[in-house]
Amino acid sequence: MQSVTVGTGPLTLDEVVAVARAGAAVRLDPESESAIAASRKVVEALAQDVVAHYGVSTGFGALAIRHIPTDRRVTLQRHLVRSHAAGAGPEVEREVVRALLLLRLSTLATGHTGVRPETARAYAALLNAGITPVVREHGSLGCSGDLAPLASCALAVMGEGEVRDADGRLLLAADALAAAGIDPVELREKEGLALINGTDGMLGMLALACADLRLLLRTADVTAAMSVEAQLGTDAAFAADLQALRPHPGQSDSAANLRALLADSAIMASHRTPDCTRVQDAYSLRCAPQVHGAARDTLAHAELVASRELASAIDNPVVTTDGRVESNGNFHGAPVGYVLDFLAVAAADVASIAERRTDRFLDIARSHGLPAFLADDPGVDSGYMIAQYTQAAIVSELKRLAVPASVDSIPSSAMQEDHVSMGWSAARKLRRAVEGLTRVVAIELLTAARALDLRAPLAPAPATAVVREGLRAVVAGPGPDRYLAPEIDAATAYVASGAALAAAESVVGPLR
Repeated sequence: MQSVTVGTGPLTLDEVVAVARAGAAVRLDPESESAIAASRKVVEALAQDVVAHYGVSTGFGALAIRHIPTDRRVTLQRHLVRSHAAGAGPEVEREVVRALLLLRLSTLATGHTGVRPETARAYAALLNAGITPVVREHGSLGCSGDLAPLASCALAVMGEGEVRDADGRLLLAADALAAAGIDPVELREKEGLALINGTDGMLGMLALACADLRLLLRTADVTAAMSVEAQLGTDAAFAADLQALRPHPGQSDSAANLRALLADSAIMASHRTPDCTRVQDAYSLRCAPQVHGAARDTLAHAELVASRELASAIDNPVVTTDGRVESNGNFHGAPVGYVLDFLAVAAADVASIAERRTDRFLDIARSHGLPAFLADDPGVDSGYMIAQYTQAAIVSELKRLAVPASVDSIPSSAMQEDHVSMGWSAARKLRRAVEGLTRVVAIELLTAARALDLRAPLAPAPATAVVREGLRAVVAGPGPDRYLAPEIDAATAYVASGAALAAAESVVGPLR
């Protein structure tokens, strides 16, 4: 999609990905501008009240007991953003920062935050100009929002701090805004607070991870089918009536994919004879739908949570529909943090079973006639011996990344914020887990494709054959040992781009 309209209603996961990853433009819906202006009137009225109102005429967090006089309130908001832009470590990826900006804009557009329309427009302008604030890896505890990351974005809108322009050049924010014709925003009452209280960072990373995992889980079905086929396994265990005895929807979908991918395989047909003594396959082959399916169901739950969060207005305090300004705890990232951790567990397990299928190809005791390590001249050649080491090392790391972050609360702000979600941390490790799973699936693809080649003259199924042919466009077939790292990278790109899945779907139609 070329543009996304931000209104009072929720964005979709696909819209978040389109803006964050594909650079789609954004526009504020006129209805949202009206809602923003209406809530601003409420805040401006409270600013004149002799009674203290949190975020409008008080300090923040444990300092909320101090009443701030009128002539200090612009300074209050400016200092809030400056002090909270306290991130450290490496820069966060551009797509994550764009998602964070978009999701904060989406909350502003609900009319529940009390910012001025020009502040919301500045966020849209930043996105459309391709200006990306520099956000650092560390600084969010996932409660009171992703404070440090969001403050770094608010700092850029103020014309302070560092950004990268559309070409990736590091610039001072003031210079980048001037070049793009964007006026820096001077924050007024409550605006600084409204720009930093949100789960936008962790939610943006959840949206991106969901998109990646939708692709990877279907691609894992493709590589599993290739492994079952090349190891002379059977598709009998994937029969629809057997799967229906355990009616998990993800399992049913994965098994249906495997049946479609293995249809008309001459390799599998070759051992469906009366003299075949194999009764059942190893778990890593036979139970692929159960593991891949459980991951799918976990992803479906994560997408449900994400859709609810996308429909939320996260700020503290919020401006209610009837004109009240109320403190609340909706900024706590627990719902998002939990599912980010759940997905890391699923990614680790899908990678683990893929690595076990790969390992079976390399062992002459279990590979049913294939050469040791799929080598051209075993002993002289090592074949894919160390590719499996690489895969195993990644799987081991994914198991460590599966340890949940969301149970690791740590108190802050003089015990005012005494229980936090660590959702940002859960999101950061999930991104690494998704990257690792991509490489693990790619190595299974490499290994299964070579094994299919070595089964010649027996022919694979039409779907798995075309996936193998696509890989062969970038990775040569069996032969003496070659420099393997570039071939792993090429296979990883083939998986990550969606080309491997698209090749399979060109034969069997859309997979589930």
